[in-house]
Amino acid sequence: MSTPNDIRPQGTRRKFTAMIAVCFMGTFNDNFYRQGAMLLAVAGGLVYLQSYIMFLFTLPFIVFAAYAGFLADRFSKRSVIITSKLISLAAFVAGAVGLYIMSWPIIFMTIFIIGVQAAIFSPAVNGSIPELYTADYVVAANGIIIAAMNTAILLGIAAVGFVLDARGTTSDVPVGLYLAAGIGIITALVILVLSLLVPKFPAASPKAKFPWAGPVESVIILAGTAGDPLLANSIFAKAFFWFAGALQILIITPLGLNQFGLSKTMTSILIVIELVGVGIGSLLAPLIAKGARWYRVLAPAGIIMSISMFVIAAVPYLPLITQKAVVILALAMMGVAGGIFSIPVTSFVQIRPAPQMKGRMIASSNLADFTGILLASGVFYVFDKLRLMPSSCFAIEAIMTMAMAGWLLISLRGRTENA
Repeated sequence: MSTPNDIRPQGTRRKFTAMIAVCFMGTFNDNFYRQGAMLLAVAGGLVYLQSYIMFLFTLPFIVFAAYAGFLADRFSKRSVIITSKLISLAAFVAGAVGLYIMSWPIIFMTIFIIGVQAAIFSPAVNGSIPELYTADYVVAANGIIIAAMNTAILLGIAAVGFVLDARGTTSDVPVGLYLAAGIGIITALVILVLSLLVPKFPAASPKAKFPWAGPVESVIILAGTAGDPLLANSIFAKAFFWFAGALQILIITPLGLNQFGLSKTMTSILIVIELVGVGIGSLLAPLIAKGARWYRVLAPAGIIMSISMFVIAAVPYLPLITQKAVVILALAMMGVAGGIFSIPVTSFVQIRPAPQMKGRMIASSNLADFTGILLASGVFYVFDKLRLMPSSCFAIEAIMTMAMAGWLLISLRGRTENA
């Protein structure tokens, strides 16, 4: 990968803007609802439900990865994107009912359906980027999209804290639940309209065969990357990033609400701070991770993430007056390093596969990513059962991240894009 120097000129910016808009608003809505469910669970003394929520959102990326990749290669990616947003609208209508009557089964069903549409959407939209831009510009395009999506995540997470904190009731239902339900439906409808504007390209592999073996085919595709060590390492590094990020979000919620006694709004803002950092890192990544040895940024970025986690673990032992400032600075630094870490590997996974395999490779990589997220929900469940302080959980994650950085430092030494 190298610095951007060539893009498709005619109409590209308008098409890319439509893609960003759909990604931005879809990411906002998904995180708004999911974080709202987590806040309601923790506030209701049901901390363990966070693991269920993460599991239900993650599971479709594993179960349906092969089918999502097939759809992205077999049909026009635009058609797949529009279909996914139709499913999303149906999910948020159901989700509104779940919030109104405060039914956890319906909320769980909504989270699962949101995960299904996101699993279908991801390989289609990510596979569209190399169709819209030349390889030289994919890193920069990803930096812009990831920055936009992280902004959407932080807005969704922050907004739901404010919304759920709204005072008053109507017909014995908190006003905050009415507002959350309405925002979800209206946003989903706007996204569906915007999806009609995304660029249309011919199907990349019209003769692609249906993956009857389901997830097994995705695992086979992943196993096949053993012959391309740099691609295999990139997929692993990306999956670890998602594992670490998911675990952090699960830890931060009880860290704010329970350990530090913060409000829902302030707890959401802690996550926002880290995501702002990820957005900044995403914009810096194309400037730092360039040239034939772009992967050299991975281990240093991983080390910085680990050090930031150790700092958060040490916060309870610092003077009370300094604790909040130190947490904010550590989360911001961890986010910046995370953005620098994630963008190059995400871009390489998009660029490296042959055009007719991009959708299936991206979907298979998604399976690895969301297996990592699923593992994070399991790890957090163990943390909760062991009654570990959230700050102590950060120390354990820091050790994991340092080990990952060391492994990348060793395995990527002397590697090039062609070997």
